[in-house]
Amino acid sequence: MTACAIEPSAGHGDGDDAAPAGCTLSADGAYGARLASAGDAWFPERWTLDGPEPYAVPLPRNQPEEPGTEVQPMGDGRVLIHRRVAGRHAFSLLYPTGPGTGELPLGAVECPDDRARLRLLPPAPCGEKAYALAVGPRSTSVWLVAGGAFGPERVAELPGRGSGGVWLDRAGRLLALDRETGGRTKAVVVDLERGGEVSPLLQIAADSDDRLLLADHDSGLLIVRSDAPSPGQERLGWGVLGSTLPVRFPECLRLRDCSVTPFAIQPGQVLTPESCAVALRVDGPAGSWVGVWRPAERRVHHLPAPEGWLTGTGLWTADGVLRLPYATEAVPCGVARLRPPAPALPDPDTTPTPPAPGHAPSPTGPALGTPPSPTTEPVPGLAPSPTEPAPDLAPSPIDRAPGTTPPPPDSHSHPHPHPHPNPHPHPHPHPDLRPGLAPPRAAGGDTTPPFPAFPAPPLPERPGPPPAPSAARPVPLQEAPLGRLVTN
Repeated sequence: MTACAIEPSAGHGDGDDAAPAGCTLSADGAYGARLASAGDAWFPERWTLDGPEPYAVPLPRNQPEEPGTEVQPMGDGRVLIHRRVAGRHAFSLLYPTGPGTGELPLGAVECPDDRARLRLLPPAPCGEKAYALAVGPRSTSVWLVAGGAFGPERVAELPGRGSGGVWLDRAGRLLALDRETGGRTKAVVVDLERGGEVSPLLQIAADSDDRLLLADHDSGLLIVRSDAPSPGQERLGWGVLGSTLPVRFPECLRLRDCSVTPFAIQPGQVLTPESCAVALRVDGPAGSWVGVWRPAERRVHHLPAPEGWLTGTGLWTADGVLRLPYATEAVPCGVARLRPPAPALPDPDTTPTPPAPGHAPSPTGPALGTPPSPTTEPVPGLAPSPTEPAPDLAPSPIDRAPGTTPPPPDSHSHPHPHPHPNPHPHPHPHPDLRPGLAPPRAAGGDTTPPFPAFPAPPLPERPGPPPAPSAARPVPLQEAPLGRLVTN
């Protein structure tokens, strides 16, 4: 059992020497929070991002914060702060009060382990609650640290060592964690409204480590990392929640001498998960830059990151604009808007390669292995790069069921300038993912036999929109497995 106990509210104390994270965005992208520096001192800062122009509000207290302090924006604009105080983990809400900063203590959780044992989970989709993950030697606990009635509250406990953390629904009820038991790591689902009930989510092979990195609530697109296709070497793959199609591991996501980390999925592509754009953080010898990839394509578009990018942070709009927060001396709070090339037909003979050591992507030249460079539309403070239209090509049908016709591009896209919560928490599976259809073969016939899989978890029972008359019946989440494997 994880040895944790609720303690009375406490003030600021010592932390560790870890470098602060870049920035944390709320689930709807309206707010951001980070630790900003003033010389050798650190203080919380809230960013407002849903207005005509972004702006930052400093939230300093009586003394500087430690570099390891965590901050997270809430849906109402307050900032949750997590401090280490004499072996306890204290939580408070910060908010501006005229010239000063107000603080509402929420209580503390006491854990005997070091700071790495308790951390904040990604912001909940509802924006009203915040959770933390406490990892003990034999079990893992999920704590509700903001939004509860009586301070921090343990809402779930599961055996094994938990990591990760991905929300599978807009209500903030189903949380996917990567659980290590018996020397293997598998993604599981924790139902926070049913006493922390745990159910399996992803198993590609019995002896593989399978982790869930990202999930899109609209299309059901999942981005996973697993060593099933290459034992001893983890690779990025994708699947669709509730689909009968196999998990795929595109060859283009293996970049030589680079690490690739996905950080955002384009929303709004309800019935076309293969057309969702996925933003990637690429770290290589030349530094860090942005990659954009779509499951329907077999290439990664390499884009230059804006100067001062809060690395690994960004958010997609439904119409395909990637918003990247950045901070420089001239622009202390800015958001660069990148519009990557439109989807193009994949070229099986072309494998994109990262920049050579010492050469980062050029802001004015063509992206490596891609059509001409994308349009960059920054807010005031970042000069736009030259605009060059991308080819207007339809998405590739390589990942659709045989005998079906793909819809026209953007036929199911619903751009909204301000995203609103989806009243229907069910992801909408692809209309052509019908039970009984054989999985499509990748180009060149490169397929592997199906592996045993766990079914996707049932979501809360809420009515969804009626299907279109011509669309095939969607696959219920509780019927279709996710766990087979295809490399291409």
